[in-house]
Amino acid sequence: MIAPDELDRLETTVRHSLTTGRADGLRVLGYGEITLVVGWPTEQPTHACKRLPRFPDRAAFDRYRDVLDRYVAALTERGLPVLPSELLHCDAPDGSIVGYLVQEALPEDSLLTSVLASTEPDPDHSALAELTGHVAAVVDPALGLDGQLSNWAVRADGTLTYFDLTTPLLTEPDGRPALDVGLFLAAAPWALRPPLRRFVIPGILQRYHDPRTVLLDLAANLHKERLVPWVPVVVDAANRVLQPAHHPLEVDEVARDYASDARLWELLLRLRRADRWWQQRVRRRDYPFLLPGPISR
Repeated sequence: MIAPDELDRLETTVRHSLTTGRADGLRVLGYGEITLVVGWPTEQPTHACKRLPRFPDRAAFDRYRDVLDRYVAALTERGLPVLPSELLHCDAPDGSIVGYLVQEALPEDSLLTSVLASTEPDPDHSALAELTGHVAAVVDPALGLDGQLSNWAVRADGTLTYFDLTTPLLTEPDGRPALDVGLFLAAAPWALRPPLRRFVIPGILQRYHDPRTVLLDLAANLHKERLVPWVPVVVDAANRVLQPAHHPLEVDEVARDYASDARLWELLLRLRRADRWWQQRVRRRDYPFLLPGPISR
């Protein structure tokens, strides 16, 4: 999708931004929890390039590629359309590997959040049945999914495609995450990584492997996307696909879940900003991530 020299130009621009702490010269499309999504070329993006945390060596990068390939294959096998993606890499000056997951840059009006924002809440909207059906078909203890609306786009034929692939949510037969959990922690202050690894990450990962909590998170995220009128409609659509063993979702529960989740991620962002200040001002080192400005949650 992108020639090696173009990828090198992109990485040079990103490194400059990391040195200055500003996104000058970048078309930032989004800030993930562990990724930076950049449109390239900057002037008129044709690709969305998701920059991953650095891998210590080529072996670690290849292990990630293997997990990613298995994840995409598993999603496809269960009937989930995924956006074509290519995993590329370049060498960092310190010998580590920088990975980019490159995808087509999607038009803003094709994103599911934009599609729903453009119309009144409709319980018969075709995207709702398709989306909740995909969650019910895909999610189980072995295969997880982040079903938030911002991870989906509507294709020209009206069907959905899924593009949030940078965190492959696979579980090995022995119950361990297939992905190195250290990747989740790369953006956290080093002093917090052991307690996060032990007490926080297992619970976060578990949520992506339970259809009910995936659908709960999907509905809760409507608050962040300013689509609150859609909450009752999405709750009803979710309850239609949940198994009898699951308790039905409730609108009040959705609001409580969003408030709890927003507090957690806001706290982690504050800690990352403090760590950036420490690294840049005290240790005189580049901070290896660009952080978003104020977020309205």
